[in-house]
Amino acid sequence: MPVRWAAAALAFLLLATLLGLGLGPVGLGAGRVARDVLSHVPFLHISSPLNGTEDAILWQLRAPRVVLGLLVGAMLASAGAAYQGVFRNPLADPYLLGAAAGAGLGATLVIAYGAADDLRPVAAFAGATVGVGAAYALGRSVGGRSTAALVLAGVTVASFLTAIQTFVQQRHADSVQEVYAWILGQLDTSGWTEVLIAVPYVAFSAGVLLLHRRLLDVLAVGDEEASSLGVPVARVRFLVVAAATLGTAAAVALSGLIGFVGIIVPHAVRLLVGTSYRVVLPLSLVFGAGFLVLADLIARTVISPAELPIGVVTAFFGAPFFAVVLRTTRTVGP
Repeated sequence: MPVRWAAAALAFLLLATLLGLGLGPVGLGAGRVARDVLSHVPFLHISSPLNGTEDAILWQLRAPRVVLGLLVGAMLASAGAAYQGVFRNPLADPYLLGAAAGAGLGATLVIAYGAADDLRPVAAFAGATVGVGAAYALGRSVGGRSTAALVLAGVTVASFLTAIQTFVQQRHADSVQEVYAWILGQLDTSGWTEVLIAVPYVAFSAGVLLLHRRLLDVLAVGDEEASSLGVPVARVRFLVVAAATLGTAAAVALSGLIGFVGIIVPHAVRLLVGTSYRVVLPLSLVFGAGFLVLADLIARTVISPAELPIGVVTAFFGAPFFAVVLRTTRTVGP
């Protein structure tokens, strides 16, 4: 990876993190936050400029939210890049194989039937996993290892699960508002618990994707050519899809359905550094983390003291971007 782009990505991530921690309904200031963070480093002997209330706001409320945003943004962006590489489709996103529909159904069942809120992430994760598993099994049964068969199977399973979700919502109309609030995405946390839940899934999934980033470049030339070069195409595709889906399911379970991150960030990175996944995937991970923190900052400040769902913010930027990508793809395509 070019050093200048690695440095730019880390600088962007640091700036986004400081802004996310420092700005909000209670302004702490990025500089004061940075000094407070340094005050916790041994042997520097720097005093914190924050009082007790501000310190509690920073470390008990704002920091968990920012860190969760970093994890979810990194996962969605890297999963989007991985899906686009595996399926050789620039419009593929982390929800391609029914993860969103399955998670939505799981969360809807918990909300509609009045189960404990603690079960919502579990149900969403289980729903996303079942949805993708069903899509993968259906795709393998009708089309072997074809990427087109997997995509069509994902659309089929997603349509079926969405139909069930709509039926449940109609039977429990009083829960519709809460369901849609979850579907539009949120990074509101109850502390560090959600972060600790997300870390192992995101770390494992991101690690697998990064280890396979060079093979994604080989898959880009086509399955037959990749096989002739000794690449086990089916195994690589399964591992990449499984890792991206596992991380996506964990992210969705904790944050709801936050769209367009997996399209905006990888494409923006490609415009800057080219198409090699050796560079695109790690940069997508870093830029995705910073992007979602900034999107969440807009969501919680633009109509303060109220908050916008973060999915509204990402859709506001993502829908026009998606249209441009779609038009460009159509223009350069066959």
